[in-house]
Amino acid sequence: MVDVIFMGTPAFSVPSLWSLSGAHRVIAVYTQPDRPAGRKQELQPSPVKQAALVHHIPVFQPEKLRKPEVVAQLADLKPDLIVVAAYGQILPQSVLDIPKYGCINVHASLLPRWRGAAPIQASILAGDSETGVTIMEMEAGLDTGPMLRSEAVDITATETAQTLHDKLSRLGARLLVETLDDYLRGDLKATPQPEEGVTWAHQIEKEHGSIEWNRTAVEIDRQVRAFTPWPGTFTEWDGQTLKILAGSPADGQAAPGEVVKHGNGIAISTQNGLFVPTSVQLAGKKAVSIDEFLRGHPNFIGARLS
Repeated sequence: MVDVIFMGTPAFSVPSLWSLSGAHRVIAVYTQPDRPAGRKQELQPSPVKQAALVHHIPVFQPEKLRKPEVVAQLADLKPDLIVVAAYGQILPQSVLDIPKYGCINVHASLLPRWRGAAPIQASILAGDSETGVTIMEMEAGLDTGPMLRSEAVDITATETAQTLHDKLSRLGARLLVETLDDYLRGDLKATPQPEEGVTWAHQIEKEHGSIEWNRTAVEIDRQVRAFTPWPGTFTEWDGQTLKILAGSPADGQAAPGEVVKHGNGIAISTQNGLFVPTSVQLAGKKAVSIDEFLRGHPNFIGARLS
């Protein structure tokens, strides 16, 4: 058992914190500062902060980790190890050099594929058949450090970012503790990442959810699943924003963006194939099934979406 500082912010990180605190002494948690959220834009603590407070673990929330006073504070805590899981800040070399056993990262991809900020969404967008979690030693580069252990999971045809997030979060928590047991005993040696196969998962912005109907139905299906629950996918209809919450690709063809009858429901044509929505939501309204939406908006059939 060693003294560990845990650094993480979103819900993805919480199972790793729980597992770590059951196996080692977590002497402090570092997480992002409280941010405004919701309609009232009230300050909200991160999921990791909430979990740490439940476990009575001291919490620190520096705006910038690289500030000299923050580095000095970290050094004064004298951690044997720092574990990072989706913290949201890059650790400078001055921090990486502090713990005796270095800094370990829980990364939600099979490195070197999908280094960067949004590996879960990127794997679905790309149509990957599998992804996983890599436990790695950290260095100054972004997700470039040598790997200690990885484990793969399948990406199903109906996988969303939320379902895949939950799978990888649980896997990361288990794999972290299993890996640390061997690593701290000296039974596990890190392996450099291959130079071939490096891809980057860039930060996702809200505008990335806008659907372009001149893409293929398969690509739009991946977009809808990759951006569930955030930022969601949307199109414009009758001067309003219409969110496409769920659906699937199908055979057929019309002009891209045209809403056509399809079986007992409707489909939206793409550049190649049809996309069949099953759940939608107009801005300011509740989410509804496509059947319920059509009962209230029969003029949707025959529309041209942009």
